[in-house]
Amino acid sequence: MEWARLQALPQPLTPRDRLAIPCQEMPAQESLARAQNMQEVTLGYSDEQARVEAERCLQCRNAPCVQGCPVRIQIPQFIAALAAGNPARAIAIIRETSLLPAVCGRVCPQEMQCQAHCTVGKSLKSVDQAVAIGRLERYAADWERTHGAVSPPVVAPATGKKVAVVGSGPAGITVAADVRRAGHEVVLFEAFHKAGGVLVYGIPEFRLPKTIVQAELDALQQMGVTIRTNFVVGRTRKITDLITKDGFDAVFVGSGAGLPKFMEIEGENLVGVYSANEYLTRSNLMKAYDRERAETPIPSARRVAVLGGGNVAMDAARTALRLGAQEVHLIYRRTEVEMPARAEEVRHAKEEGVRIHVLQNAKRILGANGHVTGIECLRHELGDPDSSGRRRSMVIPDSEFQLPIEAVIVAIGNQSNPLIKQTTEGLDVDQWGRIVTDQQGHTSLPNVFAGGDIVLGTATVILAMGEGRRAAAAINEMLQQENSAGVPARHS
Repeated sequence: MEWARLQALPQPLTPRDRLAIPCQEMPAQESLARAQNMQEVTLGYSDEQARVEAERCLQCRNAPCVQGCPVRIQIPQFIAALAAGNPARAIAIIRETSLLPAVCGRVCPQEMQCQAHCTVGKSLKSVDQAVAIGRLERYAADWERTHGAVSPPVVAPATGKKVAVVGSGPAGITVAADVRRAGHEVVLFEAFHKAGGVLVYGIPEFRLPKTIVQAELDALQQMGVTIRTNFVVGRTRKITDLITKDGFDAVFVGSGAGLPKFMEIEGENLVGVYSANEYLTRSNLMKAYDRERAETPIPSARRVAVLGGGNVAMDAARTALRLGAQEVHLIYRRTEVEMPARAEEVRHAKEEGVRIHVLQNAKRILGANGHVTGIECLRHELGDPDSSGRRRSMVIPDSEFQLPIEAVIVAIGNQSNPLIKQTTEGLDVDQWGRIVTDQQGHTSLPNVFAGGDIVLGTATVILAMGEGRRAAAAINEMLQQENSAGVPARHS
């Protein structure tokens, strides 16, 4: 065992010793078996694996990994605690700045954030060889939950101030916790019948078990946060009404970017064409995979095409397998190098049987009697880089070919729902409909803040949390100044 070998080495370990320790692979379900169930794919580190991986950390004085973390977790400190066999100390350090460690440890692209800056990875010339910070964060969070050590943050005495949080995704959860911790009354509004936002409706059970999300929501309620579901801000109540009529002293908008984009090609109105949002929501939130007790159906399809190359496309393709598809074809117009999906998700999809077609894109969706029967695609080649830095995808003329398909899932991105803009006079948005804010989350309206995907566009969980932390700090500062100046609460 690697742990026994490490214990036999002279102590303390030198940097050369640490660089020689192999990266610990995380155990996972066997690929073909897991493609038939909704249970979590990756199984997490054992105690020994976590300590071995933690020993790989060089404990750099300048901690470059922290600079890559949107919420600035003290990464070397929590890893040192794990190396010392003290997971309780590790999770305490993480929770000083992160409210969702079990979530972020599972779904955040650490390889593009904290791990991209890791000195170990740079020394070994591969981010894949960096210290597995995300896996260690997950281990610490899972240890906390397994040992019943989760406790809600301490709440300051009541201030008499009241804050509305619109949207219960990562940004909203973060703001609700930080603002409530300061002693303000908080009401969290969610449009769906279940709170959790994209964590619940967007990410499949096999990547993020919903019991983990529920535990974080339970902790919010234990702090005294009120959660109101089936409440569509902009319809049930306007943003400005929350302040002028309902007595809220501040509003945070974290409603995400949940309006799906389509390709605007022939055949997208056929039965059997889904946006990835709809498809994943039916499966994740409505449990369509439970054929006997599902709250909403998804018709069975033997052959499914997924259009796109991001994490959502991978989630949709892997979900289709679990819903009984015999063939799943993921069609992407660039190569795997340009795919925005995490390398781990692409690898898992391939292992499970998803067929990935690169340098291809849909031209039209074919149908008969109103239902999908196939898809016609064009072959592509790469040209010069575009504004994103990725090489342009260029059509090869006269390269059409067809695939027999019974369902098509469009996963090419999302945009902001226009409802809040349409119902909120004076709220500035950009050309893509995203709310415009300053660095602290202030919008163009007094006492109204925003953050997360509604500001950034589609982003990661941890980036949304970072936005939420900055906005919460600004809200708390504003309300503290009002209290110091003797400004009465709006609902008093």
